[in-house]
Amino acid sequence: MLGGSVYIALIRFTISLAGVILFFSLMSESKYGRKKTIICYGCFGTFLIAAACIWYAIDWQSCARMVAFMMYICFMVFSVCMSRDQLYLSIYKLALTFYLLAVFLIGGIEVSILFFDRNVWADIITRIVLITVMALFINKKVKSSIRGFSFYVENELDKFSAAVMIISLLFGIGFILNPNITVQTPYRLLQIVMNFFLTGALQLLVFRLYIHIGKEKEYQQENQLMQLNHRLLERNMELLEESVESGKRIRHDVRHHNALIAEYVHRGQIKELLQYIEEYNKMTDVSSIEKICNNSAVNNILSAYATKARREQIKVTLDIEQTKDLGIPNIDLVTIIANAYENAIYGCMEVKKQSKDRECSIHLMLKKKKNKLVIYCSNTCRLEVEIKNGKPKPEATGGIGVLSILKTAEKFDGEYDFKNDNGIFVFRLIMNIPQVLEG
Repeated sequence: MLGGSVYIALIRFTISLAGVILFFSLMSESKYGRKKTIICYGCFGTFLIAAACIWYAIDWQSCARMVAFMMYICFMVFSVCMSRDQLYLSIYKLALTFYLLAVFLIGGIEVSILFFDRNVWADIITRIVLITVMALFINKKVKSSIRGFSFYVENELDKFSAAVMIISLLFGIGFILNPNITVQTPYRLLQIVMNFFLTGALQLLVFRLYIHIGKEKEYQQENQLMQLNHRLLERNMELLEESVESGKRIRHDVRHHNALIAEYVHRGQIKELLQYIEEYNKMTDVSSIEKICNNSAVNNILSAYATKARREQIKVTLDIEQTKDLGIPNIDLVTIIANAYENAIYGCMEVKKQSKDRECSIHLMLKKKKNKLVIYCSNTCRLEVEIKNGKPKPEATGGIGVLSILKTAEKFDGEYDFKNDNGIFVFRLIMNIPQVLEG
């Protein structure tokens, strides 16, 4: 601090607190509406600045040493309550905000000392300029990335890594803002610059690392969707091949059928002819696609996977909503159902490899209840199948489907859970049906 009257201290406190609120607001979304957020921060800032000014008037020396830390601690507690991010993610953003606070605080003081003979107005103007430049840069270049980074960190970053990053930030800033160092030397200035550079470079590397990890996970999800589409095409090809083979048989045998019918008519054996036609109709009905529900897309995919499951000698129980319009787009429904069914078949096949005598079964339910769509799928699985962070490990599902299911479910505010109930793997999902689609 460069000293000055309470009025000067008031201006400094106001600028610094406004800068901190601005930086944090750009990096983090509030859990409240814009108007309420502004009112809350305004009331909080007014109270905090008034308290800081009173402290400055009573003992300006202790205030000069500790006010930045104390104000920021109060801001930290308040902003965590205001942010919709998880706790450790909010703390990390606060550490980044603290880093930016150190930049404009030290920047203003050093510019004033080195170039303007400790002029307080030079310090204030420098702070305003630095805050403006950094805020514009964050808003135009970093805002969308850092909020996307928040999504990646929230899903990929473990709490230990977050703690290490936060501690590295705070140690670096704590060294820079050490109130016991009062002598300004070229070496001290070099230390400050290098510390800012190294701390900032570390955070930039971490930022880019988790952006890369997050995008890599998105690529994996896209790859899973491609594999799903490939498998769906395979199932459709199987159905098509079966239909073609059935058609070939019918065309091949049509001459014999016609000759036999003509012979029945010629002999006047009408009763025998009707019996033959009835048997023929039953045979053609068996070869047609199984009717499971009234939604053709869901019916086709369920029929294809049910055929595959039965070939693997897996007992299948289906409890499917008969409504044609299920409220969720067919492409999303097929993504979820096909992945769940595929994973269930994979789990049963793994059980058969482990114990051929164990009976395997799949139970799939799809029900529409008011504005909710409920999907339930259970299948026989290995007893040692583990659930980690609320999701099955990739080896439990063959590495296919879970991420695609969750990504699709998020579009409809889906709530899900997975569990291994003593050798029965259970997947449950509840999705909100969009009103515009519910019709």
